Amino acid sequence: MISVEEAISIIKNNSNQITNERQAVVEKANGYYLSRDINSLIDLPSFRQSAMDGYAIFSGDFESYKVVNEIKAGDTINPILKPGEAVRIFTGAAVPDSADVVLMQEKVSLKGNQLFSQEPFRKNQNIRSIGEQVLKNQIALEKGTKITPATVGYLYSLGIQKVWVYKKPVISIISTGNELVELGDELEYGKIYESNSKMLLSALYSLKFYDVKMYKVEDNYDATVEILKEAINASDLILISGGISVGKYDYIGKALKMLEVKKLFYKVKQKPGKPLYYGKKDETQIFGLPGNPAAALTCFYMYVFISLQKMMGKLVVELPRVSSKSKNEFTTKGGRSQFLKAIYKEGCVEILEGQSSAMMQTFAISNALVFLPEVVEKVNVNDILTTILLPV
Repeated sequence: MISVEEAISIIKNNSNQITNERQAVVEKANGYYLSRDINSLIDLPSFRQSAMDGYAIFSGDFESYKVVNEIKAGDTINPILKPGEAVRIFTGAAVPDSADVVLMQEKVSLKGNQLFSQEPFRKNQNIRSIGEQVLKNQIALEKGTKITPATVGYLYSLGIQKVWVYKKPVISIISTGNELVELGDELEYGKIYESNSKMLLSALYSLKFYDVKMYKVEDNYDATVEILKEAINASDLILISGGISVGKYDYIGKALKMLEVKKLFYKVKQKPGKPLYYGKKDETQIFGLPGNPAAALTCFYMYVFISLQKMMGKLVVELPRVSSKSKNEFTTKGGRSQFLKAIYKEGCVEILEGQSSAMMQTFAISNALVFLPEVVEKVNVNDILTTILLPV
């Protein structure tokens, strides 16, 4: 049995970035990472642009300026102004080549067609210059940049519709157990609704991993071997829910060994989630998660999350940790590190009741996990605790 820190280190050292790439339509590439630099196709902006509503003037030593025209956003006219002339102009409109200042409309006064500035101004004031954001053929975004809604908007403003991105991992979720039934089926005595796979699928979707295959296998050795073989051949990462312990009907460990999966660790000195398995078959990452749902989700956030971020090439791969003051007392048995379901708000954290690895009621309202090292047996009010913030 290894420590939490050792488990995290092993996963970091054995999870590699996926370097295969594909071309994606920009608006469907949200959450992906660029696999190539992107050079701008145009100057942005491609013309001198007004930064606000106001008046573009050909400045000089004048008491007033004569307004001779109007330019709206989208107009293609480029009037030639004489010194002392002005045009009414609107945000985003093209500034005439002959104009050298845009005066804000709130800072001027009008008498007929004569314009008076109410304050001093400087050359090129309120004018966005050509290529102010990026020049044609310059690198607009570097390889490794994550695509976000803002990225999508920026790329479209450059006229770019497709980009090369790193592929996201293909993920398989395997749920095990004769006791599991699907929603809609009769819930007979001794049976439970299968929820872990849906919980893990939701966690993956929330992190924008959508290429997920779902498998279900009953407690049968041969069937377990075949499902695992299929998943290994098709996946970059496999999440197995249950069946990893050493009970009479737990076949996952035996099947993984038969398939020559390299076991990197089994069992972590923690609560919940002690019977956690991690191994590799070539480059396929394999996690055997505990069957108890709270333990399975805790292990997902603490360990699977790291592997996923490494696969995507991210430098920061762990969930954020903050120091927070405890709002309540809590007693533990010690002996193992603990991840406790909690609510974090404004620098304080409340450790919740119902910490059993099988109980999801408190996990359902948690937004954090409190990490207690194995030597801690008692938490007092105002103790400073390491708090792991869960994805929202």
